Amino acid sequence: MNTEQKKSAAGIVQWLLALNCFLFLVSVSVTAVLNFRPLYYADMKSMNLAAESGYSEEVIRLNYDRLIDYNNLGGSKELVFEEMPMSEGAAIHFREVRRIFILLEALAVITGVILAGTILFCVRTKQIVWLKRTAILAFVIPSVLGILVLNDWEAVFIEFHRLVFSNDYWLFDPAADPIITVLPDRYFLHCAVGIVGLVVAGSLACLFVYRRLAGRFGKH
Repeated sequence: MNTEQKKSAAGIVQWLLALNCFLFLVSVSVTAVLNFRPLYYADMKSMNLAAESGYSEEVIRLNYDRLIDYNNLGGSKELVFEEMPMSEGAAIHFREVRRIFILLEALAVITGVILAGTILFCVRTKQIVWLKRTAILAFVIPSVLGILVLNDWEAVFIEFHRLVFSNDYWLFDPAADPIITVLPDRYFLHCAVGIVGLVVAGSLACLFVYRRLAGRFGKH
Protein backbone atom coordinates (compact mmCIF):
# COMPACT_ATOMS: atom_id res chain seq x y z
CA MET A 1 0.00 0.00 0.00
CA ASN A 2 1.51 3.32 -1.07
CA THR A 3 1.39 6.61 0.84
CA GLU A 4 -1.72 7.92 -0.92
CA GLN A 5 -3.60 4.70 -0.28
CA LYS A 6 -2.63 4.82 3.40
CA LYS A 7 -3.87 8.41 3.66
CA SER A 8 -7.13 7.46 1.96
CA ALA A 9 -7.63 4.48 4.27
CA ALA A 10 -6.83 6.62 7.31
CA GLY A 11 -9.36 9.20 6.15
CA ILE A 12 -12.05 6.55 5.79
CA VAL A 13 -11.30 5.25 9.28
CA GLN A 14 -11.63 8.77 10.71
CA TRP A 15 -15.04 9.19 9.01
CA LEU A 16 -16.19 5.80 10.33
CA LEU A 17 -15.12 6.78 13.85
CA ALA A 18 -16.94 10.09 13.44
CA LEU A 19 -20.08 8.31 12.22
CA ASN A 20 -19.97 5.97 15.21
CA CYS A 21 -19.63 8.89 17.62
CA PHE A 22 -22.48 10.71 15.88
CA LEU A 23 -24.74 7.65 16.17
CA PHE A 24 -23.79 7.43 19.85
CA LEU A 25 -24.80 11.06 20.40
CA VAL A 26 -28.10 10.57 18.57
CA SER A 27 -29.07 7.29 20.26
CA VAL A 28 -28.14 8.54 23.72
CA SER A 29 -29.94 11.85 23.18
CA VAL A 30 -33.13 10.18 21.95
CA THR A 31 -33.07 7.65 24.79
CA ALA A 32 -32.36 10.31 27.42
CA VAL A 33 -35.07 12.72 26.28
CA LEU A 34 -37.79 10.09 25.84
CA ASN A 35 -36.99 8.72 29.29
CA PHE A 36 -36.91 12.16 30.91
CA ARG A 37 -40.25 11.88 32.67
CA PRO A 38 -40.24 15.36 34.27
CA LEU A 39 -40.68 16.81 30.76
CA TYR A 40 -43.94 14.94 30.32
CA TYR A 41 -45.11 15.71 33.84
CA ALA A 42 -44.53 19.42 33.23
CA ASP A 43 -46.40 19.27 29.91
CA MET A 44 -49.20 17.32 31.55
CA LYS A 45 -49.81 20.22 33.91
CA SER A 46 -49.14 23.09 31.51
CA MET A 47 -51.45 21.59 28.85
CA ASN A 48 -54.03 20.67 31.48
CA LEU A 49 -54.30 17.14 30.09
CA ALA A 50 -56.50 16.02 32.97
CA ALA A 51 -59.25 18.44 31.96
CA GLU A 52 -58.71 17.81 28.24
CA SER A 53 -58.86 14.02 28.53
CA GLY A 54 -61.24 13.52 31.43
CA TYR A 55 -58.72 11.36 33.30
CA SER A 56 -57.08 12.26 36.58
CA GLU A 57 -53.43 13.29 36.72
CA GLU A 58 -52.71 10.13 38.74
CA VAL A 59 -54.11 7.87 36.01
CA ILE A 60 -52.36 9.83 33.25
CA ARG A 61 -49.03 9.66 35.05
CA LEU A 62 -49.45 5.96 35.80
CA ASN A 63 -50.20 5.09 32.19
CA TYR A 64 -47.36 7.23 30.88
CA ASP A 65 -44.95 5.52 33.28
CA ARG A 66 -46.19 2.12 32.14
CA LEU A 67 -45.64 3.10 28.53
CA ILE A 68 -42.08 4.28 29.18
CA ASP A 69 -41.27 1.18 31.24
CA TYR A 70 -42.65 -1.01 28.46
CA ASN A 71 -40.39 0.67 25.91
CA ASN A 72 -37.15 0.03 27.79
CA LEU A 73 -34.73 -2.88 27.92
CA GLY A 74 -35.60 -4.96 30.95
CA GLY A 75 -39.03 -3.37 31.21
CA SER A 76 -42.41 -5.06 31.20
CA LYS A 77 -43.11 -7.18 28.12
CA GLU A 78 -46.84 -6.52 28.38
CA LEU A 79 -48.57 -3.16 28.15
CA VAL A 80 -51.85 -2.67 29.98
CA PHE A 81 -53.29 0.78 30.63
CA GLU A 82 -55.15 1.71 33.78
CA GLU A 83 -58.79 2.71 33.12
CA MET A 84 -58.09 3.06 29.39
CA PRO A 85 -59.03 0.54 26.68
CA MET A 86 -56.55 -0.28 23.94
CA SER A 87 -57.36 -1.52 20.43
CA GLU A 88 -55.42 -4.27 18.68
CA GLY A 89 -54.07 -1.72 16.21
CA ALA A 90 -52.72 0.42 19.06
CA ALA A 91 -51.17 -2.65 20.69
CA ILE A 92 -49.38 -3.47 17.43
CA HIS A 93 -48.16 0.13 17.11
CA PHE A 94 -46.80 0.17 20.65
CA ARG A 95 -44.97 -3.11 20.02
CA GLU A 96 -43.35 -1.54 16.97
CA VAL A 97 -42.41 1.54 19.00
CA ARG A 98 -40.92 -0.72 21.68
CA ARG A 99 -38.70 -2.42 19.12
CA ILE A 100 -37.43 0.98 17.98
CA PHE A 101 -36.72 2.08 21.56
CA ILE A 102 -34.83 -1.11 22.33
CA LEU A 103 -32.89 -0.84 19.08
CA LEU A 104 -31.83 2.68 20.03
CA GLU A 105 -30.77 1.57 23.50
CA ALA A 106 -28.77 -1.31 22.02
CA LEU A 107 -27.22 1.10 19.52
CA ALA A 108 -26.21 3.43 22.36
CA VAL A 109 -24.45 0.55 24.14
CA ILE A 110 -22.68 -0.76 21.03
CA THR A 111 -21.53 2.64 19.78
CA GLY A 112 -20.54 3.58 23.34
CA VAL A 113 -18.22 0.58 23.56
CA ILE A 114 -16.70 1.45 20.18
CA LEU A 115 -16.35 5.08 21.29
CA ALA A 116 -14.44 3.98 24.39
CA GLY A 117 -12.04 2.10 22.12
CA THR A 118 -11.83 5.17 19.88
CA ILE A 119 -10.79 7.34 22.81
CA LEU A 120 -8.00 4.87 23.67
CA PHE A 121 -6.98 4.93 20.01
CA CYS A 122 -6.92 8.72 20.12
CA VAL A 123 -4.72 8.78 23.24
CA ARG A 124 -2.20 6.36 21.74
CA THR A 125 -2.03 7.64 18.17
CA LYS A 126 -3.00 11.31 18.60
CA GLN A 127 -5.42 10.91 15.70
CA ILE A 128 -8.24 13.33 16.53
CA VAL A 129 -9.71 14.36 13.18
CA TRP A 130 -12.75 12.18 13.91
CA LEU A 131 -13.68 14.61 16.70
CA LYS A 132 -13.88 17.54 14.27
CA ARG A 133 -15.85 15.46 11.79
CA THR A 134 -18.23 14.34 14.52
CA ALA A 135 -18.75 17.98 15.46
CA ILE A 136 -19.65 18.78 11.85
CA LEU A 137 -22.09 15.86 11.52
CA ALA A 138 -23.66 16.51 14.90
CA PHE A 139 -24.20 20.19 14.13
CA VAL A 140 -25.26 20.27 10.50
CA ILE A 141 -27.71 17.35 10.43
CA PRO A 142 -29.63 18.25 13.64
CA SER A 143 -29.65 21.93 12.67
CA VAL A 144 -31.31 21.12 9.34
CA LEU A 145 -33.83 18.88 11.09
CA GLY A 146 -34.39 21.55 13.72
CA ILE A 147 -35.22 24.11 11.05
CA LEU A 148 -37.68 21.69 9.44
CA VAL A 149 -39.28 20.95 12.80
CA LEU A 150 -39.72 24.61 13.73
CA ASN A 151 -40.95 25.47 10.24
CA ASP A 152 -43.67 22.79 10.03
CA TRP A 153 -43.71 20.36 12.94
CA GLU A 154 -46.95 18.68 11.90
CA ALA A 155 -45.61 17.80 8.44
CA VAL A 156 -42.37 16.43 9.93
CA PHE A 157 -44.32 14.42 12.52
CA ILE A 158 -46.55 12.85 9.88
CA GLU A 159 -43.71 12.14 7.44
CA PHE A 160 -41.64 10.56 10.21
CA HIS A 161 -44.43 8.10 10.99
CA ARG A 162 -44.94 7.31 7.31
CA LEU A 163 -41.24 6.55 6.90
CA VAL A 164 -40.77 4.53 10.08
CA PHE A 165 -44.01 2.55 10.15
CA SER A 166 -45.36 0.40 7.32
CA ASN A 167 -48.99 0.72 8.46
CA ASP A 168 -51.41 3.37 9.71
CA TYR A 169 -51.88 2.00 13.22
CA TRP A 170 -50.28 5.21 14.52
CA LEU A 171 -53.46 7.05 13.50
CA PHE A 172 -55.35 6.54 16.75
CA ASP A 173 -59.08 6.92 17.22
CA PRO A 174 -59.56 8.69 20.58
CA ALA A 175 -62.80 6.80 21.13
CA ALA A 176 -61.07 3.42 20.85
CA ASP A 177 -57.68 4.49 22.23
CA PRO A 178 -58.06 7.37 24.69
CA ILE A 179 -54.33 7.17 25.49
CA ILE A 180 -53.81 9.45 22.48
CA THR A 181 -55.66 12.24 24.32
CA VAL A 182 -52.81 12.38 26.85
CA LEU A 183 -50.01 12.14 24.27
CA PRO A 184 -50.37 15.48 22.45
CA ASP A 185 -48.24 16.43 19.46
CA ARG A 186 -46.81 19.38 21.39
CA TYR A 187 -45.17 17.02 23.88
CA PHE A 188 -43.40 15.23 21.02
CA LEU A 189 -42.38 18.62 19.62
CA HIS A 190 -40.72 19.38 22.94
CA CYS A 191 -38.98 15.98 22.76
CA ALA A 192 -37.73 16.74 19.25
CA VAL A 193 -36.35 20.11 20.34
CA GLY A 194 -34.67 18.48 23.33
CA ILE A 195 -33.07 15.78 21.18
CA VAL A 196 -31.75 18.30 18.66
CA GLY A 197 -30.44 20.45 21.51
CA LEU A 198 -28.56 17.55 23.11
CA VAL A 199 -26.99 16.42 19.85
CA VAL A 200 -25.86 19.96 19.05
CA ALA A 201 -24.46 20.24 22.59
CA GLY A 202 -22.54 17.04 21.90
CA SER A 203 -21.22 18.61 18.69
CA LEU A 204 -19.94 21.63 20.59
CA ALA A 205 -18.35 19.36 23.20
CA CYS A 206 -16.53 17.42 20.47
CA LEU A 207 -15.31 20.65 18.89
CA PHE A 208 -14.09 21.93 22.27
CA VAL A 209 -12.19 18.70 22.99
CA TYR A 210 -10.76 18.68 19.47
CA ARG A 211 -9.39 22.21 19.83
CA ARG A 212 -7.88 21.47 23.22
CA LEU A 213 -6.21 18.28 21.99
CA ALA A 214 -5.11 19.89 18.73
CA GLY A 215 -3.26 22.52 20.73
CA ARG A 216 -1.72 19.88 22.97
CA PHE A 217 -0.71 17.58 20.10
CA GLY A 218 0.46 20.44 17.87
CA LYS A 219 -2.12 19.67 15.18
CA HIS A 220 -4.08 22.17 13.12
